[in-house]
Amino acid sequence: MSDDTIDLDAYFKRIGYDGPRMPTLDTLKAVHYAQALSIPFENLDVLAKRGIRLDLPSLQRKLVAEKRGGYCFEVNALFMAALRQLGFKVTPFIGRVRWMAPEEAEAGRTHMLLRVDLPEGPFIADAGFGGLTMTAPIRFQTGIEQETPHEPRRLLAHGDGFELQGKLGDKWAPIYRFTEEVQTRTDYELSSWYTSTHPSSIFVQFLIAARPFPDRRVTLFNTDLTIRHLDGRTETRRLETPQQIAAALDEHFGLALSAEDRALVLDPYMEAWRAMEAAA
Repeated sequence: MSDDTIDLDAYFKRIGYDGPRMPTLDTLKAVHYAQALSIPFENLDVLAKRGIRLDLPSLQRKLVAEKRGGYCFEVNALFMAALRQLGFKVTPFIGRVRWMAPEEAEAGRTHMLLRVDLPEGPFIADAGFGGLTMTAPIRFQTGIEQETPHEPRRLLAHGDGFELQGKLGDKWAPIYRFTEEVQTRTDYELSSWYTSTHPSSIFVQFLIAARPFPDRRVTLFNTDLTIRHLDGRTETRRLETPQQIAAALDEHFGLALSAEDRALVLDPYMEAWRAMEAAA
């Protein structure tokens, strides 16, 4: 392992993958699915004000060795490194999030996604979009509904770029927009710094964790734990104490919090959240 590579054996053990390592479409689908289900989306380090590092040794240590999760710039950077070491041609893009945003609202470029070129054509891969993280790559082709192990997806042309949408029930919802402008790690460092430090960023304001399972999606937003089953059933439970949140992070997201995590994140977060609810 070097500054430009990761320990693939450790990475595959982390995501529970023991399949072929040839750069084929089947391998891409299998690794994409395995990482999406194994490495959760979470923002604990943002809330703890530890700083987010995007160099590969830091990502290997945090996401693989320490079995933590991260947000898009972290999990997709690790994913890209693994794919490139397997021999895939990967091009990094950046998008503007549209999920649950009014059409007139402006959005910065704060989401990392990947294009993977194969003999079958180009594909979009993305293992890091919170509660709607893709669990399979989709063809980089507009105007067609594409099945994944979870929600169907489609790409539409939009201006000089594209809009990714997800089908939730019988309705299509916008997720993010992007162009084919190639990004560098410096571009992501700037966007990640804004995302992890600006007072208006949702990652600075709220506790967030998300992880797909074969038959459901589980999300934690502030104190609400929601389980969305693929058959349409939804369960939501309000967590009342730091102990309940810590237990949920461990049970559903594989995040065993240290005493430092509790002191820096959960205890002050719950105190501030209770104060906001009392003032509302």
